[in-house]
Amino acid sequence: MSVTICFDFGNTRKKAAIFENSEIVKVLNLQDDASATIESLITTYKPDNSILSSVVQHNPEIEDILKRNTRFHLLDHTSKLPFTTPAKHPETIGADRLALLAAGVHFFPGKNLLLISLGTCITLNFINKYKEFLGGSISPGLEMRLKALNHYTAKLPYTPPRADVPLIGYDTDSNILSGVILGMAYELDGFINEYKARFSNFNVVLTGGDVQHLASHIKNRIFADPDLIFKGLYAISEINNA
Repeated sequence: MSVTICFDFGNTRKKAAIFENSEIVKVLNLQDDASATIESLITTYKPDNSILSSVVQHNPEIEDILKRNTRFHLLDHTSKLPFTTPAKHPETIGADRLALLAAGVHFFPGKNLLLISLGTCITLNFINKYKEFLGGSISPGLEMRLKALNHYTAKLPYTPPRADVPLIGYDTDSNILSGVILGMAYELDGFINEYKARFSNFNVVLTGGDVQHLASHIKNRIFADPDLIFKGLYAISEINNA
């Protein structure tokens, strides 16, 4: 049995997933990226392979720790990928988006795909059936929108998100959630409809920490997979750590 540990360091959370062969057996929320934290994971799970996707300034020492103890790969634009990217500035494509695209072509071969990640930011990523990443869009995510209302106004509170949101708000909190969560759902449905007008026969896949709040409000047919990034990281690790 081969064990792989996949690290996803985003703007809001640092997470890791443990794979035994090709199956996820555990997803972990990390408190930090201190050397002792990574060494403890290695001691506990004894991984053969590891991969790191990071969009933040992470602790540089952990790369050396992973290199010493595993077959390690740092995901960036020079990685071997199972798809092609736009010719202009591939180095600017976030590692998290690369992982999403790798998962998409692995699990939905021969399909046009709109991969939507609901994290700190909302990213839309379109890849065609020929495994060509055509681009997409980036907009503020759920927490960013909720915090902005609180930060840039004198009296509006920060309102924690939830899935059961009314169309017509009955107090301040429900008005905020109606505007932000349903507004995001309508925004995503609008994008999906525009893609439908240009491309036929494509699947929409939702992932990210805020899927639980948004998925039930989207009218279009979608697939939801909160672990899609980790599955993409595993696929990239298999290619680059062979």
